[in-house]
Amino acid sequence: MIIVLKEGASKEDADAILTRIEALGLKPLYMPGQEKIVLGALGDERVLATLHLDSLSSVERVVPILKPYKLANRAFHHEGSKVQVGDVLIGGGEMVVMAGPCSVEGREQIVDTAKAVKQAGARILRGGAFKPRTSPYAFQGLEEEGLELLAVAREETGLPVVTEVMSEHDVALVSKFADMLQIGARNMQNFRLLKAVGQAGRPVLLKRGPAASLSDWLMAAEYVMSEGNLNVVLCERGVKGLFQDTRNMFDLSIIPLIRKETHLPVVADPSHGTGVRRIVPEMALAAIACGADGLMIEVHPEPDHAWSDGFQQLDFQEFRDLMGRARAVAAAVGRSLA
Repeated sequence: MIIVLKEGASKEDADAILTRIEALGLKPLYMPGQEKIVLGALGDERVLATLHLDSLSSVERVVPILKPYKLANRAFHHEGSKVQVGDVLIGGGEMVVMAGPCSVEGREQIVDTAKAVKQAGARILRGGAFKPRTSPYAFQGLEEEGLELLAVAREETGLPVVTEVMSEHDVALVSKFADMLQIGARNMQNFRLLKAVGQAGRPVLLKRGPAASLSDWLMAAEYVMSEGNLNVVLCERGVKGLFQDTRNMFDLSIIPLIRKETHLPVVADPSHGTGVRRIVPEMALAAIACGADGLMIEVHPEPDHAWSDGFQQLDFQEFRDLMGRARAVAAAVGRSLA
């Protein structure tokens, strides 16, 4: 339930309502805006109905949220949310590009890549230190050493860092080095991990699971947000298809659809979404036209020699070319790149 207070309502008015909400065993939320105060009450719908808050003189309106995702619902926050990652704002109107290698392989590789993607216009550095792999014999990432190297690249370039955390036991460690915590597609419904990152005080990039519906995805976001962390960015990275021509089926239709359901920013990952280097640029451009708030692109100095997923990574020149085309497409649809 969302409770919008009248213009001029005081903090004392809000506190009185929040006390009533909490006294009934419900979860109260306080969201002061520039003009009005918005409150929330989460819990048993039957208990919510007994509050009768719309009769209070300080309340302008009460809006029930009937769908299971309450905090992620656009009714909760009609205007789109903005998520701050370091000095970068996602959802602020300009598209944000995150770029970097699938895996951190060494100091020279990650620093050179960070410098190259920054020069081309990327605003956030991505790179994997912990790698979920189908085979237990495949490269699993440099782990803590990889995190330390990402911190070195941030120091060299000023780019904030997003990297994946795979276990609730590693959240504190990864949070020491990362500006944004990524939940990978395979962990989208790892509920213990979602709760842990919800408590970590870091923005979260939540990738869509390979067989997740829109509702599944938003309910995963709800787990993070229900722990008090409203700074969630969704990432479309493809779902399982019937054919093997591409790694996944890059579901661009979900981007405008989910933007109508949620206030959370949505970015697109055509690298994982297709798994085919030669079509990553075209699908990235399509995601811009679909309304994505940003892109996540895998970039490597020598993709053919990458330790993981070289087949979907762009080299430096390919990334520069994409960024030039991205600016043109963004301008054509009335948008711009940060």
